Amino acid sequence: MSRFLERLDRILPMPLTHVVDLDQVETTKVRRRRRRVVTGTALGGAALLGASLSTRPGSRQFYASTAAVAATWTLGGALSGPLHLGWIQNRDATLRRPLVTPVATGVGAFGLFYGGALVAREVPVLGDAVARVLRFADEGDDRLVLATTLANGLAEEVFFRGALYSALADAHPVASSTAVYALATTTTRNPALVLAAGVMGTLFALQRRASGGIQAPVITHLTWSALMVRYLPPLFRDRTTDEKRAR
Repeated sequence: MSRFLERLDRILPMPLTHVVDLDQVETTKVRRRRRRVVTGTALGGAALLGASLSTRPGSRQFYASTAAVAATWTLGGALSGPLHLGWIQNRDATLRRPLVTPVATGVGAFGLFYGGALVAREVPVLGDAVARVLRFADEGDDRLVLATTLANGLAEEVFFRGALYSALADAHPVASSTAVYALATTTTRNPALVLAAGVMGTLFALQRRASGGIQAPVITHLTWSALMVRYLPPLFRDRTTDEKRAR
């Protein structure tokens, strides 16, 4: 038993505060190009994001606009320069691509948000804000909603934790990239989304710093998003129904 525990301890990942030592120094030319592309993409993507949540839930305009948002983030991230997948370091100093750990992190984050949603239901301002977002999931086609959610989650990581994080490498990238992520979300005029962006953006940025790439935050984001879309709408169905009748 002790031998098994020792082996298990060796293969467990290092904590989130541990940064994998990777050589990812970029030239001044690449850094300048990133900043130009990132600036334009951030402004355009934020405007499209705000417009997408102003459309009618389940409409063609909604799916078209959210697809445009995902395409903008992805294209901006790809054009900015090279992106990296990153590594997780075990306690025995071996490196591996992130997979199980970010999935578990996404499940844990969902559990915390689910608990927070139970509290938010009792706070009118927060409850109504969450309901306004979830009506897009509740009134749309389940498959299209899930596909849209996952596509945008992937795209956000490519841009915010890929291109933007690299562009801000010399300017406190965890805090700076999270601030820009939350600021972009303010175009939706929804405090619940801004709060979620601040909390999850910090987690994703810490994963990016620890692993040196976007694979860990991508997997965590997709896991968390899928669970949120599947299990949160029923908690606010009474509010989304009332909003639908009011319209």
